[in-house]
Amino acid sequence: MDKHQLAQKAAQEVDVDEVVRLTQALVRIESYYPGPGEQPVVDFLEPYLRERGFKTTVQAVAPGRPNLIADLGEGPGGLILEGHTDVVTHGPLERWTHPPYEARIVEGRIYGRGACDMKGGLAAAICAAVAVQKVLGAPRKTLRLCIPCDEEGLMTGIKAFIRAGYAEGFAGALICEPEENQVCLWQKGAMRVWVRFQGRMAHGAMPYAGANPIPSASRFVVALRELQAALQAESQHEHLGLPWITPTVVEAGAGEGQFNVIPDQVKVGLDIRTNPGQDHRALLARLGQAMEESLEAGVSATLEVFEDRPATETPRDAVLVQAVEQGLRLLQMPVRYGGVPGATDGTFLSAWAGLPIVTIGPGGRTIPHQADEFVEISELLSAARLYAVVSVQMLLG
Repeated sequence: MDKHQLAQKAAQEVDVDEVVRLTQALVRIESYYPGPGEQPVVDFLEPYLRERGFKTTVQAVAPGRPNLIADLGEGPGGLILEGHTDVVTHGPLERWTHPPYEARIVEGRIYGRGACDMKGGLAAAICAAVAVQKVLGAPRKTLRLCIPCDEEGLMTGIKAFIRAGYAEGFAGALICEPEENQVCLWQKGAMRVWVRFQGRMAHGAMPYAGANPIPSASRFVVALRELQAALQAESQHEHLGLPWITPTVVEAGAGEGQFNVIPDQVKVGLDIRTNPGQDHRALLARLGQAMEESLEAGVSATLEVFEDRPATETPRDAVLVQAVEQGLRLLQMPVRYGGVPGATDGTFLSAWAGLPIVTIGPGGRTIPHQADEFVEISELLSAARLYAVVSVQMLLG
């Protein structure tokens, strides 16, 4: 059989019942952090994969927070299938119609925390890799399942994976995030920033004896609207939309009940989202200027970037992109392009490891992190078949 016939055979070998069962099993394992963490998922998946012929490695990242790596084959030039094990918290249980860790099936959907983001995509990738093993055995190139922790936080899992050299020698990576099975070649960049305004404490009845940082911080937050409007006038992406500067945290006060005390500090947290081509250093300079212009007498300020994630863009002529497009056509699925509104582990596989990435997976992009999160079973199965087809094409290409 030629490469395309083997790819089709791999798609046919995907165990559709197991895709559903594995998704349910993963959803039933609570893996939010802070909380149970990702260790229970790795404890479940490591023997599962080893029993199916994969060479497994558990990489310690932090206490109770491991990465799992599982390989078929040993040669260079292969493919990474990536899906994280952590989920966000379930929040108030009374908001859920279907309990978050029961993985109920209702009208063709699996409900539960992580069903969409992204235990469904992870299950699809694993079942696809098992199907590839049935068709190719141990391929000459490596098919690597990268199953990291902490994607929802500071992405320490994928950073540790890359620093340890586990991304070296591959031709690309499929990021199995919920993107409605669209071919996402673009991801927004992100910066997380603290801006601290320092004043001087005083009695509320005698404000002239101190320096209140709250008015300066307020002026800064208002000025962000003008800066955001300028950024949006400069960049609007076909698949990513507009850049955003969003204040998400404002902390001030001298302590609970201290209404008569002028605080000495205000802390403003910013969630910034950028498009490809926007220079983060230039943006930080503009933020710094807005910060300085907001200051009143006796108040100073500092700006700290504690996470910087560049926007990514994968060329349409990349071999991986061509394999994904061919795989969709082979399966008679539509070839639809899209963009990732947030950052993913693929951000660092692209920026740090230099890998071509395509983000494509089952689930609606607006569904994650909500109560009654769900994934359509039909999308799960389509994704699993696609991952199997693309893997064979990349391994035999």
